[in-house]
Formats: sequence, C-alpha cells, structure tokens
Amino acid sequence: MFMSIRPNRAVTGLLMAAAGAILFASKGLFSKALFLQGVDYQTLTVLRALLALPLFAALAVHRGLRLRGLPPRAVAQAGFAGVLCYTVGALIDFHALELIDISLERALLFSYPAMVVVWTALVRRRLPSLPVMGALVLTWAGILLVVGGFDAAAWQRNLTGSLMVLFCATTTATYFLMGERSIPHLGSTGFTVVAMTAATAGVVIWYMATHRLDAVLQVSGHGWLLLMALAVLCMFLPTLLQAEGIKRVGAVRGALAATVGPPASLLFGAVLLGERPGLIQLAGTVLVIAGIVVLSRPSAT
Repeated sequence: MFMSIRPNRAVTGLLMAAAGAILFASKGLFSKALFLQGVDYQTLTVLRALLALPLFAALAVHRGLRLRGLPPRAVAQAGFAGVLCYTVGALIDFHALELIDISLERALLFSYPAMVVVWTALVRRRLPSLPVMGALVLTWAGILLVVGGFDAAAWQRNLTGSLMVLFCATTTATYFLMGERSIPHLGSTGFTVVAMTAATAGVVIWYMATHRLDAVLQVSGHGWLLLMALAVLCMFLPTLLQAEGIKRVGAVRGALAATVGPPASLLFGAVLLGERPGLIQLAGTVLVIAGIVVLSRPSAT
C-alpha cells in the first residue's frame, strides 16, 4: 500500500502534512469566536473562501500556472474534490462546530485516514491485513466513545453534530484520494488552485441563491480580522501544506501524518476555550489516534 519514498522527501512530506493538520485544528478557535460575534456558519464559510481565493490566485500567477494544456479529466477531478470537500464539507463542518466542541469535531474528522485505507483496499480488491483490520476496530471504537460512549444523554446531545462531522470526514478522504490521482498531472499547486477556485465558486453561487447580503454587511471590523486569519492560517496555508505532503508521500501517509490534529484540538480547546472533555471522550480520542498510528506502520500493509 505504501510506495517507496526517499527518506528526506518522506520526512519533509510528513512534516508538511502534520503542520497543515495543526493549522486546520485551529479552525475551531476562530469559528467559535466568530459565532460569538453573531456570524453564522454560512456567512463564515463563504467569506473565508472569498478571502482565501486571491491568495491562491496570486500563488498560481507566481508559479506560472496555466490551465491550458492540462488534462481535462484531472482538472475535473480537482474541481469535484474542491466542491465536495471545501463547499459541501466545509458548510456542514462549520455548522457542526455550532453544535459540538472543537475537540470532539477534530477527533471525529480524523476518521478519514481509516476511510482512505478502506477505500484503497476496495479499489485494489484486496482485503486489509490483520493489523489494518485491528486499526480500523480501534478507530471506530474510539469514535463511539468520543460521541458518547455509554451515556445516552451525551449521544442525544452530540449525535447530530457528530453525524455531520463524519460526513465531512468522507469528503476529506475523497479530497485526499482525488489529490493522489490529480497531483501527478496538475502538480500540487495546480490541484490546489483548481480545487479552491471550484470550491469558492460553488459556495458563492449557493450563498447568493439562498441568502441576502445583510449578514455580510453586519460583520464587525474585528470579525473581518478573524475571518482573514481563518482564511490564511486555516485554509490557504494548510491546504498548500496538505497538497505538498500528498505530493511527497501519497494520500495514505499524508492522511496518517495528520494524526497530530486531534491532540492539538484538545489542547486548543482546553487552554483557550475552557473545554473539558470527559474521560470517555479522551479515551475515545486516544483510540482514534492509536488506530491511525497502527495504520501508519509499514508492517500494517
């Protein structure tokens, strides 16, 4: 399942993917702050995309990217990945953050490496090895504990938001898999720019068709600063790091390197937001991370 990768290239790719995951993990902090200012998740999603798009466009110009001559199939795949993950998935994920803690959201979102591994096994028509099966059991057992464990009240409180995040995890897994297919033809920059442009177009069209501009005009100056930070630190930079990581180590290892995301979210939530996840949720997060660590071992293939 894992390709042969030069050591230096592999280390660089893994570090890039991990750094991207930490930046993505900080998304909840800015989101919660914006929610407190009265910015709804729909307005947040569209403004984040619009603020980040010029940065992606500038990157494309800087690197001399030209879409003419690129394989149409690869361009279509990148566009589909962007719309699915950063339009549909982002809207659902930001809505979920209105309902659940950021530590819970991140732990659930990180079921996507398991989804990548399962899908890869299905495409190759080869049953996962016993270590992989064990890792998947750990991951999904962890998810059950994170959502509520044996506490019926916790399940009732968290279920809607948790299902939203799990759907978002499937869109993230798709983004990784589409990236692995498209990046060899488009390059990491080309894939990212096409995906983000398509995602922005999708969310703007949806927003214009369903909302009035009043909500945008009501965003405060401080709110715009938070949105800019969200666009740069939690979308532009981590998306580039993610694409470069996939380019160097592939979709599976790139996803696995992002294991630092859940503990980073736990730390951010506890220190900055005062979130206090219960022991059951902490145990579930540990199981999710343990499952991903097992999957990251070459012997697991």
